[in-house]
Amino acid sequence: MPRSSALDAKALLALGPERLTELLLELAASDPAIKRQLKLAVATSSSPQEAAAQVRQRLVTIARSKRFYERDQRQPIRKDLTAQLDAITGPIAQGDPAAALELIWQFLELGDNVLGRCHDSSGLIGDIFREAIRQLSPIAAAAKPEPLALAEQVFEAFCHNGYGVFDDLIQQLSEPLGPVGLAALKQQFQQLGEQPVPVPPRQEWQQVSYGSGGPTYAHERAESSRQWTVKLGLQAVAEASGDVDGFIAQYTAEQQRFPRIAAEIAGRLLAAGRAEDALAFLTRATPDRSRWPEMTWEHSHIAALQALGRTEEAQTARWNCFERCLDGTLLRTYLDQLPAFEDVEAEQRAIAIALAYPSLTQSLCFLLSWPSALAQTAELVLSRRSELEGAQYGVMGAAAEKLSKDHPLAQGLLKVSS
Repeated sequence: MPRSSALDAKALLALGPERLTELLLELAASDPAIKRQLKLAVATSSSPQEAAAQVRQRLVTIARSKRFYERDQRQPIRKDLTAQLDAITGPIAQGDPAAALELIWQFLELGDNVLGRCHDSSGLIGDIFREAIRQLSPIAAAAKPEPLALAEQVFEAFCHNGYGVFDDLIQQLSEPLGPVGLAALKQQFQQLGEQPVPVPPRQEWQQVSYGSGGPTYAHERAESSRQWTVKLGLQAVAEASGDVDGFIAQYTAEQQRFPRIAAEIAGRLLAAGRAEDALAFLTRATPDRSRWPEMTWEHSHIAALQALGRTEEAQTARWNCFERCLDGTLLRTYLDQLPAFEDVEAEQRAIAIALAYPSLTQSLCFLLSWPSALAQTAELVLSRRSELEGAQYGVMGAAAEKLSKDHPLAQGLLKVSS
């Protein structure tokens, strides 16, 4: 039998424009998605205004829809949203930035609507809206909106952020907002902070959930949401403005003593060249060293010591932390800071610590990441084979693969245990 013709670009071009047009029209007549795609392509090639009209109409239609998309039904809406966003950020933005800015806001307003109607545990649909947030800044820069009007839009969006679409909105729009817009935004959040949610009469309370602390009522949830919005909004404005103290002020004195929060504060102080202040915050929030390291705090603490020129203390902190958790990144930095020839001895001491580490899983993880420790990894497997059943399956599989060529006995033990 003759071979079927290949379906590729060359074969399709050979059909000629007339035949291709007929085929496309036939497909469009039976497939609404293809029809929309063709109409958008025609409008885009005609003018930015016609493309904007097409997109505007389609966004309204999507907003009116009540359809729920299960996990395996997301592809059509994903393709549709992507096509609209591409048209906005592409030809429309190039030809008419003001129209593109209006449309991308309209697009973003679909976030809660669409995400509330689809199963998006993987984040595929949410990522489209987050991409729109990233594209918003260059479009706004080209459109040059009035800062106070832009601040109003940003405030409204940030206050209605049910699915986290607008988390990075203020940071992304810091340049178009400028000092005037950021100041107005700060004032709006401060005003919101002075407007607690009214408590209705007891007989009108609406229970919305029940937990270990008892029932939660609608007005309590609204008040909690208001407080979080104010806190996160003021922090975002402070960060966009380079106001480190404004960022810190959103945490209570007690919260500032949490190691994770202290590390977050320290990172911003270090970026602002305030290493002494950073170290002071970290010192007040020193975590319990008898437990697993709070790695964000440890890294920030080392960075603060290094920034202050306290190199020996930074090296001691790296080594001590490595001994507790076998962090290979810290060890590499520690070795890089040592004088010539001292690093070899220190590396051998580190490998000895890893071989004797209480957790076999953690020990294997480190040794597998350390190229010069392959032989010691095999020795570890042989000497601690009674503990192999307690190690994680994935770690043992990776170890067996690495040891397969030169250490067959150790590999065999790992395979049997896994």
